[in-house]
Amino acid sequence: MSPDVLDRSAPGSFHTTDSLPVHRRRAYWREALSQAFGAVDMTVPAEVHSGTIRTAQLGRLRAVTVEGDCLSALRTRRLVAQGGEEAHVVVKLLDRGVARLEQDGREALLGPGDIFLYDTARPLRLNLPQSFRTKSLVLPRDVLGLSESDLAHLTASPISPGTPLGGLLAPFLAGLVDGAGTYPPRTSELMARNVVDLLGAVAEEVLGRSNADTPGGNRALLLRIQAFIDRHLADPDLTPQAIARAHHISLRYLHKLFESEDATVGRWIQRRRLEECRRDLARHGNGSTIAAVAHRWGFTSAAHFSRVFRAAYGMAPREWRDTQGLMPYAQSPTGLGDA
Repeated sequence: MSPDVLDRSAPGSFHTTDSLPVHRRRAYWREALSQAFGAVDMTVPAEVHSGTIRTAQLGRLRAVTVEGDCLSALRTRRLVAQGGEEAHVVVKLLDRGVARLEQDGREALLGPGDIFLYDTARPLRLNLPQSFRTKSLVLPRDVLGLSESDLAHLTASPISPGTPLGGLLAPFLAGLVDGAGTYPPRTSELMARNVVDLLGAVAEEVLGRSNADTPGGNRALLLRIQAFIDRHLADPDLTPQAIARAHHISLRYLHKLFESEDATVGRWIQRRRLEECRRDLARHGNGSTIAAVAHRWGFTSAAHFSRVFRAAYGMAPREWRDTQGLMPYAQSPTGLGDA
């Protein structure tokens, strides 16, 4: 197959103007583009000769390949203010043609092989003045875990194929978009998470941020995640992967959030489970077995629970329970009470 021909047999939705009467092509093309990329005003030529769009899901991400004549996309302040639809970040590879993007006070002139990003939560203008092909990933805006300020610094800042980063990312993005829809659901989910991790690393490099920096604006997200952990401590399947998935962020970004807590996510979960077990053992005395308390708070092995309890508090769970039967709970030994 010629590299200039879109594979119409690939899974996912496919839209083309080829089979439509000429007088219907323009309205159909504008509607198909808006569905693929969100509520954006599309200006297309008075006579649309040919246009194709293929979309496929990759986990929560959407892969979109577009070939067509010239067009202009405009996201106005009015459309932004209206809201009503989920905002997205679009990561786009210009595979053929030229383009100009305006967003956040910057203007980028783009050529074949350039990768660029725009945010549908803010006004933008994208102009493709001649025949083109683009390959895009459309991400829910919260997936990357970036602050408003960070996103504003990334938009309309192209990555050239002549740079080490662009040389690596361009073929990866193209291959990923081309293959979207052909993978089993589990594989799609894993690939989507890997893509988010990679895009997070790209963002850090573009922003010039070290890996040790955690944006202060994400403290609220960290607190929400910690509250989520507390609500699900009894679930033995509570893992970092499950937590990241529930909050629509990458596993890498989740671990980054916990760097300020001097504990990994797994250690944080274990610490909170141990604290609840310790309280239950003190309150219930001999009313519950050690194993029952451990299972109540998500430990699947009583032996493992006993080992980590001793490592954390310097005594076995049974010793702690017996000690609490000899003194009021409020007078528990230093380092083992609720303080």
